[in-house]
Amino acid sequence: GARLDDLTLATYRQSGRSDSGQIVLLSPQGTPIELQAGAGSLFAPRSEPLSVGPYYVEFGWSAGPEATLALPGPDAVWQADGTTLAPDRPLTLSWENGQGLRFTQRFEVDSDFMFRVTRTVENSAAAPVTLFPYGLVARAGTPATSGFYILHEGPVGVFDGTLEEHDYSDLQEAGRIEKTTTGGWLGIADKYWLVTLVPDQRQPFTGRFSHHVAEGQDRYQVDYLRGAVTVPAGGSVTVADHVFAGAKVVRTIDAYEDSLGIVRFDLAASFRWLYFLAKPLFHVLVFFYDLVGNFGVAILLLTVCVKILFFPLANKSYRAMAAMKRLQPEVVRLREQFGSDRQRLQRELMELYKREKANPMMGCLPILVQIPVFFALYEVLFTTIEMRQAPFFGWITDLSTPDPSNILNPFGLVPFEYPEFLHLGVWPVLMGLSMWLQMRLNPQPQDPIQQKIFLLMPIVFTFMLAPFPSGLIIYWTWNNLLSLAQQWVIMKRHGVAKPAKT
Repeated sequence: GARLDDLTLATYRQSGRSDSGQIVLLSPQGTPIELQAGAGSLFAPRSEPLSVGPYYVEFGWSAGPEATLALPGPDAVWQADGTTLAPDRPLTLSWENGQGLRFTQRFEVDSDFMFRVTRTVENSAAAPVTLFPYGLVARAGTPATSGFYILHEGPVGVFDGTLEEHDYSDLQEAGRIEKTTTGGWLGIADKYWLVTLVPDQRQPFTGRFSHHVAEGQDRYQVDYLRGAVTVPAGGSVTVADHVFAGAKVVRTIDAYEDSLGIVRFDLAASFRWLYFLAKPLFHVLVFFYDLVGNFGVAILLLTVCVKILFFPLANKSYRAMAAMKRLQPEVVRLREQFGSDRQRLQRELMELYKREKANPMMGCLPILVQIPVFFALYEVLFTTIEMRQAPFFGWITDLSTPDPSNILNPFGLVPFEYPEFLHLGVWPVLMGLSMWLQMRLNPQPQDPIQQKIFLLMPIVFTFMLAPFPSGLIIYWTWNNLLSLAQQWVIMKRHGVAKPAKT
């Protein structure tokens, strides 16, 4: 069949354990469909789900509907000129149809994840032959996916410079989606892995995503069909395409985009909604990682850079909060005096703020500034393979997964079963504590109900963010501590550094 259908990523493991299985990316027809690694618990380090089953790449030729040519198919037995394919050793397969046509496929692979497939048809017959080169990626079974909106898993491609993403469920409904373009690529993406066809970027092609059911199993196919080529009598024709099959390493993907001229291949690296912010954050993280050799420390250094970048804005915000806290006794007095007249109270409060040049809305700016950075960093930590199984210190052995510790059951030493929603790691608790300390420095609302809500917020956020990647929790905790120190210094200068009474 001359298929690329037995591919193992030898340097990648299913989990952080050295004895865990290697990642099997491509498998031949007939492989049982099963999960290579379960998704595991939401609150514990786990290997990402990756299905094992028929999953392969095939290149070939098709003819017009009226043609009677014998063409190589999935059962064709090709002759090889060797037994090994390596970066310095290409492999050529050949097959003859008995009608004067000789087909060859020359496979080359580099030291990373890119294959170059050069196909040649030699025509020794008396008449010219018209053929259409194609390539396809076929996958049997619907893979388990993470199900997160910031990550796409499934058929993906770039057509006319625009990224096209289709979920497996969408493709099941549509059955077939077709696009025509010059330049681009198309394939199937998992969380950390990618198998994609890269046709000649100078030639037009028609790309297609399709789904059908065979023998009770979902079958997905991504393919392209290039324009007709004529093989003259006594002559030959050669076409060359590429296929990427491996890990979505950002630097590697960017390098292929530059060296091979692949249109928007950088979009294969999983950055989606906040690409404009996530990609720069990623490069800053990698820069610090190259300096210190630890992504956790790189996150701490990145946080310092973010704080410096937004220092002027944060300073204004904290000065406004200090002013609001200094005015709190006067606000209490006005509420007691005009509490029954809400319009008069609002008018007096506005006059007070205007007279003292205080802006109650400025206190929200630090949170508003952090939100896009927070989600961009979340996207980086959750989707990039560089963060996969990256350790910090102590029990944090994978920054892309939740904190595995539990204050209710220290590292599993106590034989105690607990509901998953009660799982609280050490870092989420530290984050909640830092948030509580920060809120204690803020002006407190006078409404008793609002006071209770403010008291509950750190607890709610602690439980809500506990399942998030530990790298993100470390970022948020460290950011809170830096903000706390900055806020305390500014408020001390204004004479209002004491914690608020509740």
